[in-house]
Amino acid sequence: MSRTKATKGVLRSTVALAAAGSVAFAPLLTLAQEVPASAVTDPLAIRIGTTEAYTRIEFAGVIGARSRISVDGRTVVVRLGTTAAPDVSRLKVDPPPGLEAVETRAVRNGTELVLTLAEGASVTRGQADGAVWINLYRPGQTPPASAAAQAAATVAVRAVPSADSVTLAFTWDRPVGAAVFRRGEAVWIVFDQAATLDMPGASDLGPAGEARWARGPDYTSLRIDAPRNLQVAASGQGNVWTVTLGGRAVPPGGVRVGRDEEGRAALVVTMAGATKAVWLTDPLVGDRFAAVTALAPGKGFAGRRQTVDLTLLPSAQGLGIETPTDDLTIEAAGDRVRVSRPGGLTLSPPSAALEAADPAADAPKKAAHPAVILSRWADTGDAGFVVTHRRLQEAATNEAQLAGDNPRAPVEARLALARFLVGSGLHYEAIGVLNAIVAAAPGMLGEAEVRGLRAAARIAIGRYDEAATDLAGAALAGDPSARAWQGYLATQQGDWTGARENFARASAVIDDFPPVWRARFGAAHARAALETGDTQAARALIAYCLSQDLSAGEQLAVRLVQARLFELEGQTDRARAVYQAVGRAPLEQVAVPARLAAVRIDLARGAITPVEAARVLEGLRWRWRGDITELEVIRTLGELYMSQGMYREALTALRSAGTRLSRLPGAGALQADLARVFRALFLEGGADGMPPIQALGLFYDFRELTPVGADGDEMVRRLARRLIDVDLLDQAAELLKHQVENRLEGVAQASVAADLATVYLMDRQPEAALQILWATRTTLLPTALASKRRVLEARALLGLGRFDHALEVLGNDTSPEARAARAEVFWKQEKWGEAAALYEQGLGDRHTDTATPLTRDEENRLLRAAIGYSLARDDASLLRLSRNWTPFIDKARAPDALRVALAGLNGLEDPSSIREFAAMAARADTFTGWVESVKGRFRNEDGGEVAPAAAR
Repeated sequence: MSRTKATKGVLRSTVALAAAGSVAFAPLLTLAQEVPASAVTDPLAIRIGTTEAYTRIEFAGVIGARSRISVDGRTVVVRLGTTAAPDVSRLKVDPPPGLEAVETRAVRNGTELVLTLAEGASVTRGQADGAVWINLYRPGQTPPASAAAQAAATVAVRAVPSADSVTLAFTWDRPVGAAVFRRGEAVWIVFDQAATLDMPGASDLGPAGEARWARGPDYTSLRIDAPRNLQVAASGQGNVWTVTLGGRAVPPGGVRVGRDEEGRAALVVTMAGATKAVWLTDPLVGDRFAAVTALAPGKGFAGRRQTVDLTLLPSAQGLGIETPTDDLTIEAAGDRVRVSRPGGLTLSPPSAALEAADPAADAPKKAAHPAVILSRWADTGDAGFVVTHRRLQEAATNEAQLAGDNPRAPVEARLALARFLVGSGLHYEAIGVLNAIVAAAPGMLGEAEVRGLRAAARIAIGRYDEAATDLAGAALAGDPSARAWQGYLATQQGDWTGARENFARASAVIDDFPPVWRARFGAAHARAALETGDTQAARALIAYCLSQDLSAGEQLAVRLVQARLFELEGQTDRARAVYQAVGRAPLEQVAVPARLAAVRIDLARGAITPVEAARVLEGLRWRWRGDITELEVIRTLGELYMSQGMYREALTALRSAGTRLSRLPGAGALQADLARVFRALFLEGGADGMPPIQALGLFYDFRELTPVGADGDEMVRRLARRLIDVDLLDQAAELLKHQVENRLEGVAQASVAADLATVYLMDRQPEAALQILWATRTTLLPTALASKRRVLEARALLGLGRFDHALEVLGNDTSPEARAARAEVFWKQEKWGEAAALYEQGLGDRHTDTATPLTRDEENRLLRAAIGYSLARDDASLLRLSRNWTPFIDKARAPDALRVALAGLNGLEDPSSIREFAAMAARADTFTGWVESVKGRFRNEDGGEVAPAAAR
């Protein structure tokens, strides 16, 4: 295919390059700028979606997001960085419109997916949301111009050629970052903004050859063929960048490359004004490289630096970076550019760059592995400890003084002192020496021995989190001696499976350690084997530990693990005897777990009561803290308190772990215990045996345990109902208000707000009730809830004296609750007849059951009905009322008042009779009856009476 035809094919196939200049300046096909991979769990996920206009094919995942796409006429090639064939069955079985054929082919270190387009079909491509995508348009469909293409600026390019050089000027409308560097027979000029290059003014490039430019979503690149003898220079001023090819170039400067000072296996480039990294694909070579742009004034990298993972190219401006890997990460931020890989770059140790030193002949020598402690490090010979320590310390001090601020000064004398201190068990002092080395030369954090020695010292004194940070450094990745320490750490944190894996990988170096650490590693490995059910391996490891030359304390630690083995094998008496013997030792780290195990055995046998066991465990809880042993003591104590119904004590014990132990593997189970206890108390009736105010106090003390969601909301409502039942209305209102304002929304919020409004009305706070109802108004409520809220709003308006508004709110609602509220409004308006009729309706056919006395609410309604008919002069209705309800007088709470009310005024008009009726009307308070009915409703919603639970 000719260059012209290829160019036309490219123009048909991609929108990003549609604004190319002429054939001489043909567009350069590039891969869109790379973005971080998305959260797809599979390394390669091919996703297909179809719209009316086009079909999108996405390549996501760690591998998919780094795919490279090239388009040549009707052929689209997607290069995947995996040798495993991708699943393209859907594309083959049901190809989308515009796709003619699909095939996969193996290439070196990868696989290529070849898509053949139908005649007249077209594609666009790019990257978004961590995936590389292709939009496939069927024949006849025209891809829309991208927003970036429409919004891109036009940049005038002017060339001034001479016999041996050419100068190009790029005039932008604003300051932009640029990168200028050479790759082989071509010079690349990259800008950090998308633009259309206006090239007619640069048709003559003098000694340089053909130029091709391309525009990406947020960058513009220009590739110029240029012989290697042409020097390259770049400068920027304001909105204009000037690039000169040929002539005598001024050596660039202003870019410094160094190691990551925090010890990570990464390079940090100091370059003022760095803006972004742009990933490109060379159209001739086909490889992938990056340009890092920077703002003016010009600055470049004069040298060439190559590592296993990357090559920093010489540049006239910015940076050019080549890499054979697919996972190189370049982060440009301000004046720093960080270059790394997920597992770290492969770099030489920092000590390789230090000046040579002549260590003393008798100084402790470096071990074969960076985290190994050698027994001979502690040897002092005939000189003794004091003399040897003083000599090594003086050598280290002299070395530090001579080093001054020189980061390349030797550190061998200081490392020798650190080795001696670690080998002698002076771990705090060793950490101090190692920290001083890092403070003087931060790059030494990348030195494997510094990391390894400091991790060993930190583990020895119990600083496990700090040690884990040291061991996680890239300098120790895969080292077997580091694996030994990681296995030991895992046992301290209860990660038994992880411990076994690490110890298995460290087996080749365990015997290089001193006997004390061989035994510690062996005992930890044996404990992990027991916890994972491998008693045979545990028995062999215990025998190995006991074969070492150990102190009495170290032997007790091994015996503790041996007792656990006896216990799992069913030799309970033997295990208990060992536990008791170890528990009497003055070493808390072995005595506390031994006594805990003995208590568990005695408790299971019934040899001690739960109360006695709890008393012992309370003492153990404060004797040893910070690791899996404390966690086990706390959990056992919480279970004991729960079994005795001592809920407060159980919650207090379980919560005492706080955040200190949150990173231990068993911490999740402890949190589950806390949630289980709290749920048993406030959702399953455990707290129903407590006085309501005591239950409220317990809830408030552990309120942070309230679960999110329906269970937590139901807990609060159950407790609020109990408080309502004993007239603790303020406390109930506070609980419900917190739910409404902080935890709920929608229908759930409207429902709880109705309960809160009810509490406010019971507490004679109609204004507060009205405010909460209005603040939680929403649409599409269930019919029953909407009616309930409407009645409550009417009662609140009634309490504020807004009678007409209350009737408007009730509208045509004929529910019993609405009828009762309407009766109250009529009574307040002194519409006696209407009120009396509604009160009588509310009583229904209750008069047929004469054997059952009236409730307070029924008696008050009957009184009001009788008084209302009397005051309305409705003798017929009063006579009917008297005939139906006279049998209830003798069993009434106020028989005399009921007898007078049912008799009526009987034509009496004297003032005393009127006053007596008025007094009876005042005594017939239906509010109290309404409150009692509400309490009954809350009790029924709570499931009725609950049998008291044993509680303290």
